[in-house]
Amino acid sequence: MADHQPRVVIIGGGFAGLEVARALGGAPARVTLIDRQNHHLFIPLLYQVATAALSASEVVAPLRQVLKRHNNIEVMLGEVTGIDPAERVVLLANGHVPYDILVVATGSGQSYFGHDDWAEYAPGLKTVEDARTIRGRLLAAFEQAETTTDEAAQRRLMTAVVVGGGPTGVEMAGAIAGLARQTLKGEFRRIRPETARIVLVEAGSRLLAAFPESLAEKVRAQLEGLGVEVRTGCMVEHVDEQGVQAGGELIPAATIVWGAGVAASPAARWLGVEPGRGGTVPVDRNLRVAGFEDVYALGDTALCQGRRDQPLPQLAQVAKQQGKYLGRALRRQVEGRRWPGPFRFIHYGNMATVGRHAAVADFGWWRTSGTLAWMLWGLVHVYLLVGFRNRLMATIQWLWHYLTGQRGVRLIPADIAARSAASAKVAPAAEATNPALRLVGRPRRAA
Repeated sequence: MADHQPRVVIIGGGFAGLEVARALGGAPARVTLIDRQNHHLFIPLLYQVATAALSASEVVAPLRQVLKRHNNIEVMLGEVTGIDPAERVVLLANGHVPYDILVVATGSGQSYFGHDDWAEYAPGLKTVEDARTIRGRLLAAFEQAETTTDEAAQRRLMTAVVVGGGPTGVEMAGAIAGLARQTLKGEFRRIRPETARIVLVEAGSRLLAAFPESLAEKVRAQLEGLGVEVRTGCMVEHVDEQGVQAGGELIPAATIVWGAGVAASPAARWLGVEPGRGGTVPVDRNLRVAGFEDVYALGDTALCQGRRDQPLPQLAQVAKQQGKYLGRALRRQVEGRRWPGPFRFIHYGNMATVGRHAAVADFGWWRTSGTLAWMLWGLVHVYLLVGFRNRLMATIQWLWHYLTGQRGVRLIPADIAARSAASAKVAPAAEATNPALRLVGRPRRAA
């Protein structure tokens, strides 16, 4: 490969970064994609990993496998610690990488609004590890409830609180209800999982603020039909190992999921720019960072103005469209052609699912709910998954779950299982009523 070709460095292998890399495949440029994980993660379906509907392998795709056919692209596993725009290098924990063109697509993390200590008790849904932790705690709580002798502890163990009434919170609450009321029903002997308490807490006046109010009300009705307690206008005041304090009331809960807010990566600090809302990096219509030549930001990292000068939402469809646009624009640039013009976001609609036959879809010109919306949601998400294998396996898992109500990925991590077993107050087994059976396993008296 010619040394004179420009070096494009992409930080982040999420929706935005991966699309930029794909568009630059085969271009006259040396492309380096840096990520601290070796895989692309389909975050919109991560809640299904957390509720045992899908396995992690069905929502991730190895970056090297996705990009292997492009000889001009290398994937680097590394932890970015900063950026030196003067020297035009990306700083890593174990070195640095020079760049001619820099693309920052580092995504976002969970925001606890100044209460980062809550993260220990209320994980968000941003990584595979988050999903596995939530799944482990949720399943271990039912196991512990089965063996405990303390009724108050049992009620707490069978209570889950989801914080945040956006798509993540709504889908998570519905999935937990489905797990408890369908999958686990009849599998325990001392508890009835279908009586589990699921509480969805939202600080705003209604659910799904980005959706029309009519659809938001339908989602609320669908959730309540599944037995979910929906509390809007309810601010979380404190979170600890005992549960959630919200609206002046303590809700004892063993499983807490946080989906109330997102915070951008440290990219603004790395570049030394004044951050926008939520720590984002302000960019112009070409996704270029103001004051920097050949430095771009996109996806959840960027603060980009859309129509009517409103900030674009932090959604996967925004990140994917920005990635495709910037990748093609940079390709034109390195090939000596003109820049194509400013980025324009096309809103393809919003969708959210609550459970079987329960979903809503808003395409602007058309809105629907119920079974049709649920089928559309499934088709769209299968299409958006990266890789044929993931699409096939997700379809098979969903079909199996639809026909049987069962979920096949009910694994509890060893550390969570050990903590659960150690803290349980085990209830004694029921005494046999048949005198003959009472002798089984007991030593006989000497004659």
